[in-house]
Amino acid sequence: MIEVGKSITLNIARITPQGAYLSDGVSDVLLPGRQIPRDATVADALTVFVYRDSKDRIICTIEEPLIHLHEVKRLIVKEMTQIGAFLDMGLERDLLLPFHEMTSKHKAGDSVLVAMYTDKSDRLCATEKIYEYLKTDPPYVKDDEVTGTLYEVSRNFGAFVAVDDIYSALIPAREFSDEASPGDRVTCRVTKVLEDGRLNLSIRKKAYLQMKDDSDRIYDMISRDGKIPFNDKADPELIREETGLSKAAFKRAVGRLLKENRIIIKEDGIYERDTD
Repeated sequence: MIEVGKSITLNIARITPQGAYLSDGVSDVLLPGRQIPRDATVADALTVFVYRDSKDRIICTIEEPLIHLHEVKRLIVKEMTQIGAFLDMGLERDLLLPFHEMTSKHKAGDSVLVAMYTDKSDRLCATEKIYEYLKTDPPYVKDDEVTGTLYEVSRNFGAFVAVDDIYSALIPAREFSDEASPGDRVTCRVTKVLEDGRLNLSIRKKAYLQMKDDSDRIYDMISRDGKIPFNDKADPELIREETGLSKAAFKRAVGRLLKENRIIIKEDGIYERDTD
């Protein structure tokens, strides 16, 4: 079956002034004349990529595209228009990334992680909503450090990441504090490999390692003005908004600073201890 977006090996059925018609034995597709290899003859087998031309006709090319149907790849934005971004897919015709398939803003020259799909009219398009196209057979195990692209953020679920731009992963909401946004590259720790092969991640280190980083961060905040105007009994949302930490992580960091005798906790805030 001849499908757009895929590479397929077909035989030359006939050669006409318009080009060569290639067949799978059931249907034909046109290979434009300029694409025909010089020594090609009827019955020769050619591997081609099938797509639609500017007039929406199904044709093929001997050129290899940068992306195939249902693949996830990085492509460069060539142009922004009123209907979306046109991406360089390595062929004469560019690939449309419609605005409704974007998860972040772009400009010409940006590198964008997308999947290729077909729309309701069987035209090839790109989407940044790549969850269903990512692989679920990662080579990673718990506590491995991985790098990937954050491609979508959900208030309920957390941040969705494409590890190695290939594998499906999630930073659960409890582990994500808005320090990254779609398109950012993030380095994370694998906290769990789920039964379906997807990964759960944390941007944060193990608690005993992260605590030092968090306490240093809080102490730097206190040192700037000599205090922060709330303590570890504050509302969790205030703590997250001001420090980027969960209330539990904040309390661990403050506890460490208190144990090290670097701060004083009062009703109206946390103060730097005078070392004089």
